[in-house]
Amino acid sequence: MTIRIAMWSGPRNLSTAMMRSFGSRVDTFVSDEPFYGAYLQQTGDPQPMADEVIASMDCDWASVARTMAGPCPAGAPIWYQKHMAHHMVGPIALDDLPGLTHAFLIRDPARVVASYAAKRVAVRPEHLGVERQVEYFEREADRLGHAPPVVDSADILANPPAIMARLCSALGIAWDPAMLSWDPGIRQTDGVWASHWYDAVAASTGFGMARREPLALDNEAQRIADRCRPFYERLAVHRIRA
Repeated sequence: MTIRIAMWSGPRNLSTAMMRSFGSRVDTFVSDEPFYGAYLQQTGDPQPMADEVIASMDCDWASVARTMAGPCPAGAPIWYQKHMAHHMVGPIALDDLPGLTHAFLIRDPARVVASYAAKRVAVRPEHLGVERQVEYFEREADRLGHAPPVVDSADILANPPAIMARLCSALGIAWDPAMLSWDPGIRQTDGVWASHWYDAVAASTGFGMARREPLALDNEAQRIADRCRPFYERLAVHRIRA
């Protein structure tokens, strides 16, 4: 029986490093933002490489959902699915992904805005996805009767072994120290957009250091961060601690 892990994240949020970490396990297959093409096709959001992304992916919402809940490629015991919460603007909801173990990766919105703004023409609050994360978190908590796993990228970077081991426990899988390091480079399982977005993670061999330098956001960036902060804080109180 395959354990399907749906990790709901926002952009610029350690999400690809987390995918590398799970991909370092010999028992795990990873999928990279499977709803991205459907999101771009429906919204027309002017993302870099949008045409190439759409051409490379299944862009039918229902078809993607069936695939994510279906048999795992290569029959791996664990299937780690990296999902962007802000992609979920179509007809598919959490209830349409049966049999998945849902978890949530968060990051201080000020640091997300500072990182994401450097890669985009414009950033809106909905691009951070944190409001949708709260919606999914609350629905899953109601279904389970307790909070699903939440991890903060800053906590992971501050103490990778402790946080990742506790995350594995919360997900019902064995801890594997192989998750702390990986070979550099692009993977076959990476989305076609890796050439634009994954320069830092492609050069990495493990989780980096937590950034502690103060941020200097302009007024618009600060407004976006402030708009998203209450949703981030709603999730942060449930985060796994070392």
